[in-house]
Amino acid sequence: MKYDIIRNEKLNEEVYFKELNNGLKVFFIPKKEYVKKYAIFTTKYGSNDNKFIPIGENQVIEVPEGIAHFLEHKLFEEPEGNIFSEFSKLGSYVNAFTNFNQTSYLFHCTDKFYKNLELLVKFVQTPYFTNENVEKEKGIIEQEIRMYDDSPQWKVFSNCLRGMYNTHPVRIDIAGTVDSINRIDKDTLYKCYNTFYHPSNMILVMVGNIDYEKSLGIISDALRRDLKEFSGEIKRVYTKEEVSINQRIVEEKLTVSTPLFNLGFKDIDVGYYGDKLLKKEIVTNILLEMLFGNSSEFYQSLYEEGLINSSFGTQYVGYKDYGHSILGGESEEPNKVMERVLEYIKRLDKQGLNNNDFNRIKKKMIGYHMIDLNSIEYIANKFTSYYLVNTFLTKYMDILEGIKYDDIIERFNDHFTESNYTLSIVKSK
Repeated sequence: MKYDIIRNEKLNEEVYFKELNNGLKVFFIPKKEYVKKYAIFTTKYGSNDNKFIPIGENQVIEVPEGIAHFLEHKLFEEPEGNIFSEFSKLGSYVNAFTNFNQTSYLFHCTDKFYKNLELLVKFVQTPYFTNENVEKEKGIIEQEIRMYDDSPQWKVFSNCLRGMYNTHPVRIDIAGTVDSINRIDKDTLYKCYNTFYHPSNMILVMVGNIDYEKSLGIISDALRRDLKEFSGEIKRVYTKEEVSINQRIVEEKLTVSTPLFNLGFKDIDVGYYGDKLLKKEIVTNILLEMLFGNSSEFYQSLYEEGLINSSFGTQYVGYKDYGHSILGGESEEPNKVMERVLEYIKRLDKQGLNNNDFNRIKKKMIGYHMIDLNSIEYIANKFTSYYLVNTFLTKYMDILEGIKYDDIIERFNDHFTESNYTLSIVKSK
């Protein structure tokens, strides 16, 4: 079977690629010295995809919030029982997750890789929805939703998203609400499945000491043959998000010993895709580490004053139509932390950023990236998420090395303004 090989001489890495006749993209990154093997099977379908035109139709439909996550749960149920026990018999670990933009099914093992691979492809390709098992699942997911409602960490995060976004679906919980999941039925599940789980919308990535040609044969044999051909792009409908934030401060009371906070900065410089999006992600992460990392002046100052503790951290998430940076952790005085952040940004705006800090953090990130490439989970998961936004993990190092100090200054001026932030606080009851 013919396939392409993409080589990165600098990283001494190879990526094998084959697009099967039904449109499924299969990637393999060899790691001959590793005993562990990993595979992740992903559809470009997340909780944001609530409005779309189903394959074979021509009208936009809107489905209940949380249905992508509901589908993930239901695929583990087969006519013969739950698929977890089958993986357990093979001695492997299986799991799945749904986020705002993708749903992934994965396993890792040290033995019987090909039997696990066949099982993975078959169960994801075998939806089994009945009125009875859909109703039963609602009770399980309702418990999960209520558990998250009681989680201070999740609430401070989700409230921050709701504060930043006005209409974008990223402001909606991935699992939906109790009301929305109760409006899900098996026909709607099949409609979503048949559209988003078409192989042309999916990618399978394998990492480890694996025979690629043998794997391709197993995947091809296990794929369904009754699917209609589809080579176009699924039409998804998103509401254009306003630049302004929805709510400046969001507060909630739960059982916590120390208040939690998330200070979110909404990304107003959106619309990028592929390599440009990856560059923006890397630039923003360098900037966050320069400004707020634990070696920064800001972190040391607030830590010594007791305004933050070691839980303080930052993250950036960016896609074509939305993005945000979040600073968060525990603090007895979240409002004071917010004031200090805003004062700090205002001061840096006048005095400028430190070029030495930029060079130091950039070298640090190069080192961290090299270490991360020792993890087969990191390679497979990052490769997948970058591919879904039309770029490659193998480009990360080249883009990182090409980032200039001026890129950081430009991003600082765009991303941290006086109007694009939301403070979310969870206080003690």
